Parts: sequence; C-alpha cells; structure tokens
Amino acid sequence: MEDYDRVLGINLFGVITGTKAFLPHLIASGAGHVVNVSSLNGIMAQPEMSQYCAAKFAVRGFTETLRMEMLSSRTPVQVTVVHPGGVATNIATAAAAAQLEREGGDDPELKATADARTKLYNEKFLKLPAAKAAEIIVNGVEKDKARVIVGNDARALDLLVRLAPARYQAEVTKYFKRMYK
Repeated sequence: MEDYDRVLGINLFGVITGTKAFLPHLIASGAGHVVNVSSLNGIMAQPEMSQYCAAKFAVRGFTETLRMEMLSSRTPVQVTVVHPGGVATNIATAAAAAQLEREGGDDPELKATADARTKLYNEKFLKLPAAKAAEIIVNGVEKDKARVIVGNDARALDLLVRLAPARYQAEVTKYFKRMYK
C-alpha cells in the first residue's frame, strides 16, 4: 500500500492539485489551457506497473471529465491530456535509483537486475527526443486536441488497444516476459 500511496500521490494527486490550483485563475482570465500528462500507460496496462497504470488511467479520466465540464459550462478554458510513449529522458534511470533506495540498494543482485532492466528500457523504449515530444505536444495544444498521443510507439499501441482490447494484454505480457528473460 505504501507504493500505491506514493505513486498515486505523485502521479494522480499532483495533477489534481495542480489543476485545482490553476484552473480558477484560468477561468477568471477568460482563457487558457490545462494540459495534463498521462502516459502510454494511461491507454494500456503493463505488467508489474499496477500503481503507475492506475494513476495514469485516472489522470486520463480526470482530464477528459474536466474537458467535458469546461465544454458543457462554456468556460473558455481548453483541456488536453497527453499520452507520451518512450521519450528519451532519465525517467527509467531515476525510477530505478529511487526503487533501489527504497528497497535497500546495497544488495548487489538487486542492483545488477535494476541496472540491466534500466539499460534495456533506455535502449529499447526511450527513443523519441524530448524536443520532438515537446513539439508534438505544443502542436496538439495549439489545435485544441482533446488527446495528444506522442510518438510512433504510443500511436501503434493505442491502435492495438483499440483494435484488440481483450487480446492486447496477453500479447503485451508475452512481450515483456521475453524481454526480461
């Protein structure tokens, strides 16, 4: 439960708190745009990431609901949810370091496993340059898109989930089992 509290506190309640803090000012100004970042994991689940997926699916639902509320009340504030795929940042490295610290990073076997997994994640998944991701997001916001899917990986997996909502889970599970052998 500690992991759920920590991950939901950061990834969901951080978004809700930020939105609630700034939204009244945007409404009062008569314009503005709320942009909340979900994740590819707000579209599809991934094994061993239930806390993160729960938070990112919730960010998606919160933001889509907010957009509908702004539309129905004719409030001049636009709302967009962003679903980035693998962007070349230090997110995997930072997450692994934080997890090692929480779990006792002195264990050489635990550290070796975390290092190997992080290296694999950084090399295989986190490929889109951050500047390109930012460009895609800004273009989507300027066009007032409800959802911005960032990266070819995110677009492909979004399509997979839409076309095979019941089957994608088995395929993704098999893929990750092969990856982490």
